[in-house]
Amino acid sequence: MFLTIVILPLLSCVAILCFTRLISFKGVCFISTVIISFSFFFSLILALETFFYKGDGFLETIVLLDTGFLFLRLTFLFDSLAIILIVLVTLISFLVHLYSVDYMREDPHLPRFFAYLSIFTFFMLILVTSNNLFQLFVGWEGVGLCSFLLISFWFTRTQANSSALKAFLINRVGDFGFSCGLFLTFFLFSSLENVSFNGFVPLLTDSFISILGFEFNLNFILSFSFFCGVASKSAQFFLHTWLPDAMEGPTPVSALIHAATMVAAGVFLLSRFSSLFSSSAQFSIFISLIGLLTSLLTSVIACVQFDLKKIIAYSTCSQLGFMVASVGLGGFSFSIFHLVNHAFF
Repeated sequence: MFLTIVILPLLSCVAILCFTRLISFKGVCFISTVIISFSFFFSLILALETFFYKGDGFLETIVLLDTGFLFLRLTFLFDSLAIILIVLVTLISFLVHLYSVDYMREDPHLPRFFAYLSIFTFFMLILVTSNNLFQLFVGWEGVGLCSFLLISFWFTRTQANSSALKAFLINRVGDFGFSCGLFLTFFLFSSLENVSFNGFVPLLTDSFISILGFEFNLNFILSFSFFCGVASKSAQFFLHTWLPDAMEGPTPVSALIHAATMVAAGVFLLSRFSSLFSSSAQFSIFISLIGLLTSLLTSVIACVQFDLKKIIAYSTCSQLGFMVASVGLGGFSFSIFHLVNHAFF
């Protein structure tokens, strides 16, 4: 059942791309929505087993890479944090699919739209269930690519294309930092597994590296590298401008991006590697300041907007600022609670 939850959205995308001419537009809507509803139903069963019987799930599958010095296996982790995000992603995705049936009914490219929604959900599930940094990075980049495709879905509109390109490029800035953190992690620990990462992070507290004659704490550098990715995905100050422009996509896309996918990825990463981000007092203060600054500035900007979708976008940025600030203050559980709360309203 573990793997079924993740694979079903991918099967939905494949079915739409291969059999659209056979099943018609109504068939596309029906099959895609029903498959996502099954994924949500299975995630509820998994949540009941996890929270009532205290049983975390762990699933190992194929070997991705074995070079002698780097071993990577496709593994899925279903702990309480992952389950919360799985239920959130599948439910919001199901509701967006259901709403899109009527909202996009006159669009001639409806099958392509539902295929994008399904593959978006698949990459988000890969991200939240990953048990190693490489697999997480695949999901991370997957949702970034799908967001570009969805924001520019109405590709005949110049503004939609420019907004999608802006979102893609700004996320590349943050993802460069994420990539640096990925390589630094492998250089330091010779492993990309979550367990190894969380286990060895405390050892970096008193470790320093010299760059151009300046001494830098390894813990701070590693935290800052990953936080660059968080700042771009969760639209923190300096890298937040893509989120209001992402409203150029269809309304269901805006709902999905703002509720359960792109913006949730950054806060999820902060909570998944809480041992890293909480081990440096200076960096915790830095995260809190960035979160509070984001919350204050974007809420003020929202007050002078006239487009309702832009108001909602800046409001989302403000709430994300609260979540990041909560992480900086050590309230990881409060941050996830507010993430779920915000996703639903």
